[in-house]
Amino acid sequence: MAKIITKNLNLWYGEFQALKSVNASFREKAITAIIGPSGCGKSTLLRVFNRMNDFIEGFRITGEVVIEGKNIIDPTADLIDLRKKVGMVFQRPNPFPLSVYENIIFGLKIHSLVEGKNNYDEIVEQSLSSVLLWDDLKDKLNKSALSLSLEQKQRLCIARLIAVKPEVLLMDEPCSSLDPQATVRIEELMRELKNKYTIIIVTHNMQQAARVSDETGFMLLGELIEFLKTDIIFTAPRDKRTEDYITGRYG
Repeated sequence: MAKIITKNLNLWYGEFQALKSVNASFREKAITAIIGPSGCGKSTLLRVFNRMNDFIEGFRITGEVVIEGKNIIDPTADLIDLRKKVGMVFQRPNPFPLSVYENIIFGLKIHSLVEGKNNYDEIVEQSLSSVLLWDDLKDKLNKSALSLSLEQKQRLCIARLIAVKPEVLLMDEPCSSLDPQATVRIEELMRELKNKYTIIIVTHNMQQAARVSDETGFMLLGELIEFLKTDIIFTAPRDKRTEDYITGRYG
């Protein structure tokens, strides 16, 4: 079942067209990877799903992005509701300069989703447990989040999203600043989380896309060239441009 559907999606920054007639269907409770060379539109597409591109000067968009039957690029769409449903993890972990505890409940306070310390305590434990941090941090909840390791910071950022009960997790190069061992552990976490969440990941690391994703889209110069099951993309791509990229002939 599709969680997100794009229909004839086009996007411009001023005169530059960053996305060209993108048509895709992102499956619910699966991991979809978006791959392609730098500047091909991967991150732009990812940011469409929670409308982060809206803040860029000269931004213009046409087509549809449908989540649960609603076109989220409609000017009347509720952005607060959208960003509760669709959370984002960035290349470098970006915890707030607050305690671990305050980081987790930040979104709950902003959106007035929960009240009462007992409720906060329960959600903090659940959220940290979901990213396998509870045992490490349960006695350090008042510690500054900035003092954590890079891997712990990235897990904390994911836990902060989970606390507001999103449905979709967008991950823009989430392992690019991590060492190989931490990358493996974050990939294991992604596979666990897909049982509850729809995950879309942008990555330059084709081995990572092959390891963690169920489906993969290959982008080039703003176009979605192919969108297939991951094993097909990496073993029997239908477009020569995809094959050339995967085999390292360019990109």
